[in-house]
Amino acid sequence: MLAKLSTRPSVRRCAVTGAVGLALLGAGLPAAAAADGDLDRFYDQKIKWSACESTDMPKDLQCGKITVPVDYAEPDKGSLDLALARYRGTGDPRGSVVLNFGGPGGSGVLGLAHGGKEFMGLTDEYDVVSFDPRGVGRSSPVSCGTQATGQALEATGGEDMSDPREMLALLREVAAECAEHSGPVLAHIGTVNVARDLDVLRQVLGNKKLNYLGFSYGTRLASVYAARFPEKVGRLVLDGVDTLTEPLAEQGLASVRGQQLALEHFLTWCTEDIACPFGQDPREAREVAVKLVASLDENPVPTDFGYEFTGQDLAGAMAQGLYSRELWPLLQRALAQLMEDGDTRGVEAFATGGVTLPVPHRADDPLVDEEEVPLDNLPAALMAVNCADDPDRPAAEQVTRDLARLRTAYEEASPVFGRYRLAQVLMCHGRPKGTDYIREKVKDVDTPKMLLVGTRGDPATPYRWTVETAERLGSSAVVLDHRGEGHTGYGSSDCVHRKVDDFLLYGSLPPSGSSCGSEEDSRE
Repeated sequence: MLAKLSTRPSVRRCAVTGAVGLALLGAGLPAAAAADGDLDRFYDQKIKWSACESTDMPKDLQCGKITVPVDYAEPDKGSLDLALARYRGTGDPRGSVVLNFGGPGGSGVLGLAHGGKEFMGLTDEYDVVSFDPRGVGRSSPVSCGTQATGQALEATGGEDMSDPREMLALLREVAAECAEHSGPVLAHIGTVNVARDLDVLRQVLGNKKLNYLGFSYGTRLASVYAARFPEKVGRLVLDGVDTLTEPLAEQGLASVRGQQLALEHFLTWCTEDIACPFGQDPREAREVAVKLVASLDENPVPTDFGYEFTGQDLAGAMAQGLYSRELWPLLQRALAQLMEDGDTRGVEAFATGGVTLPVPHRADDPLVDEEEVPLDNLPAALMAVNCADDPDRPAAEQVTRDLARLRTAYEEASPVFGRYRLAQVLMCHGRPKGTDYIREKVKDVDTPKMLLVGTRGDPATPYRWTVETAERLGSSAVVLDHRGEGHTGYGSSDCVHRKVDDFLLYGSLPPSGSSCGSEEDSRE
């Protein structure tokens, strides 16, 4: 899916939201895969767990690392470390369950530190583990430089697009900056390689089979893992199911429509409160929201961090806040601060993820220090992975032909989010073609049953993607229909939470097509 992209990002996005993931510079799996013996030193390593050395980290959270090859085709030509975190299981855990919080670009270490209480029920049987995927957080983070995202939005925001050559040239410059700032990992980023890292992690954790819970983009990772390592699949849960087949342009359009629907629901909810900064009429509130974004694009507001907060920054902030109804009161207050006092701090917290938990670092630890993680790592990793996973790379001539149509479609779908999402899609221009493995090979998997959770009102991963992905994966897929709203179901529905835990803990699956309601099981 096309996950959330902030124009003024930070790696500190940790909530269980994942939602819309450039250059695995080689299509599919390596043509000459490394022999198993070449990978033995990676599969045979041991993790040295220790307390996370920070007063701001949960006291019972442990940190560690594993080493993986940069290039699985040539594992002796360089390696990188992946940051890990875990909560120990109570008693004598029978193994581990690995979590991926989505993105792509989200830090699993910070996700577990910030949202770990949601998963404590799983510690009855498991160690609960997460990790920063390659290119993310402290695991060789990629970057495009602090100005690249803003440059791309500027390039795609002109009024006259009759001759977009200047825009495409600027996007190619942005792609070159990403390659310059990211180092060798950029050429080997993408979900196919992360799935191979995940299998190394499974083995090093001591598990014969992978037990896993993935949200949003994490469902794409689960699907690729199931196709690549079917004999190693244990109990896999996919919540907020991503598409495996739609081109990025179509993914972006689906995301725009979902975000616009979520915004309308939010504004209807907001206008029932006398304190709503948009007034008390839902129709007028929608008009005010459009005007607010346009006004900030024309007259950005200075911030304490030395940059100007634009309408596109606001679109990113609102996109973050709309992923869960639990965030709506905070979003309402942040928007009121902006509209009534010109105070950007609340909406900036949404735009950057808002969580700033420090990660421990020791002098002998080759992982990147948290203070050295580039501020643009989240959107840079998001673009890198999404474009690496997408085999389409239309030529400039086709982009030129399609641009007016795409821009019209995106802006008609949402005058608030349209430009923001279209810029995200176009950022693949100038980057190498991605892998065709996901679109061509991830289907009809021969694995044990997997649980797929789709939420009817999900603003980021439409419910139809759950149905389509289940059909593509084949008879192994069991669908749980969550008749609720918000991105993913595990953190918002007692019913979903219970059924997921029952499967992971006891292997108990609901009948495919069964549902969780939208009222009696709410966790709000």
